[in-house]
Parts: sequence; C-alpha cells; structure tokens
Amino acid sequence: MSTLEPTLHYVSTGQNRRLAWWQWGAPEAPHLVVCVHGLTRQGRDFDVIAAALVARAQAQGRAVRVVCPDVAGRGYSDSLPDPLAYQPATYVADMLPVLADLQQRAPIAALDWIGTSMGGIMGMLIAAMPQDKLPAPVRRLVLNDVGPELEWAALQRIGAYVGQVQTWDTPEQAAAALRVAHASFGPHSDAVWLELSRHCLRPTPDGRWRLHYDPAIAQAFASLGTPESNAKASAAMWHLYDRITARVLLLRGGDSDLLTRAAAQTMAERGPKATVVEFAGVGHAPTLIAPDQQRAVLDFLLPDPASAAA
Repeated sequence: MSTLEPTLHYVSTGQNRRLAWWQWGAPEAPHLVVCVHGLTRQGRDFDVIAAALVARAQAQGRAVRVVCPDVAGRGYSDSLPDPLAYQPATYVADMLPVLADLQQRAPIAALDWIGTSMGGIMGMLIAAMPQDKLPAPVRRLVLNDVGPELEWAALQRIGAYVGQVQTWDTPEQAAAALRVAHASFGPHSDAVWLELSRHCLRPTPDGRWRLHYDPAIAQAFASLGTPESNAKASAAMWHLYDRITARVLLLRGGDSDLLTRAAAQTMAERGPKATVVEFAGVGHAPTLIAPDQQRAVLDFLLPDPASAAA
C-alpha cells in the first residue's frame, strides 16, 4: 500500500450534515477524478489507485486531483437522521455540493469518475444528469463490477451481512474477519488486508474496534423489495445507461455474482458501449490494487499522449 497520505476535507450538504472527502494530488489541477466506494466501505479504499493516478500524471508532465468521498453514514461523514434515506438519490444529491466546492477551489476542466459497486451506481446517475447540473460533464466513467442489472441472489447475500454490529479486540482480529467476509475481493497479502481494514475501523469506548459505518444503512438496503421490483429498477437503470455519453470502462471480477458476464456483454453493445475488462480469480469487487487492475484504470484515464487521445 502507498505510504503517502491524502488530506481530509469537509463540505456542508446544506442539511446540517457534513460530508468528508479525501484529496490526493494537485489541489489546483483542472483534471478531477472522483472515486466512490461500495456499500459498506469508505474513501480510503482508493489509496493505491489514487497514488498511482498522481504518479502517472506526474510522469506525463500533467497534474491531477483525485477526490475520494466518504458517502453519508460512512467513514468521517455524518450519518443520516432517517435510515430510509440511505439511497442512491440522497448520495447523488450530496455529491453536488462536493463538486461545487471543488469547482470553487479550482475550476474543473475534465471530470472523471471511478465507482465501485454502489459508487458505480452513483456514477451512472451523475453521468446521465443534465450537463447544466454539473460543473463539467463526466468525461470518462469507470464502473467497477456494477451495471444497470444486478443479480437478486447477490443482493440478498450482501444484505445478510450489512448492518451487523461486531467488535474486535485488535485491528488484526478485525482484518482477519473481514478477509473472510470479503474473500471475493481477491487474493491479497496479510499486510494489504490489514491496510484495507484499518480505515474501516473505529475505536469503541471500551477499547475495542468496530466498523466505521452507520448500521442503519441496512434498513434502506432491506427495503429493496422483491425480485420483481429489482427487475423494474434494472429496466429504469438500463434506460438511464443508454443516455450516458461519457466513455465507459467496465471492470468485472471473473467470479462476480453481482454482475453477470451476460450483463457485461450487453453493456458493451448498447448505450455508451463500455469497454469490458475481466479479472480472473476475483469476485465482487476488484480492489484496484493488483497491478493489472491498476493498469486498466490508468491506461483508460491517463493514456500515454503519444499513443492515445486524451
């Protein structure tokens, strides 16, 4: 993992809540990459790929600003007073003041988005928004093991562990437990698992460790409904996907139970016609730490000017 550290910032959502976001790279850079995490994760999940993006840009004589928010109720962001408000519409609304604040700090000329799972759903919603709602249109969109159509059985699997209140004596114990729970992330060393886990932990008053997120997010997730309502939501998301004009890179874990190979192929054939890259030995979802995963993202967002158009 990177030894570099990002800076922590906050912005008000206008609803007496603060949203936290982590920033890497050049604060004044007109090229902004927003990285948004999955359901139970937080912004520091992107430490490795954020540092790699900054290094690639510097090697090319460019500057890039990488921003990794903690979505509401996760990490250092405030929780929501209404548990049922933990929905993509709320998360997207929260991102608008973040983007406005970033635009005020330094004008955004190019806006790219990396979204893992839930963060990818947010990315599709943002990319399909009218351009006058954003400081800049989404130029390139990386969808990490997510698409308009998600498997119901996988959603049920995720719902079975979301919101469980657990505590551990040490971060190492927590990392060992999370390694089992999230084995589908793919093979990583003990050191990498500890790094992936430590930002997901908060101390308890009795000196133990707990997960960083509001357990109430489980209530909204449980309200997803039925396989039939999931199918209707998928149909609406496909319609939205077809409106996206950004270039799209779809990353898929070869063993993913959330995004099928058939759905990924359909994403390559309709709408923005995503470029699909699949990683063997990984399920839901790639962590963007393995060299081949990093390379796919770097070559898409920061291609060599001599060999590809920006």
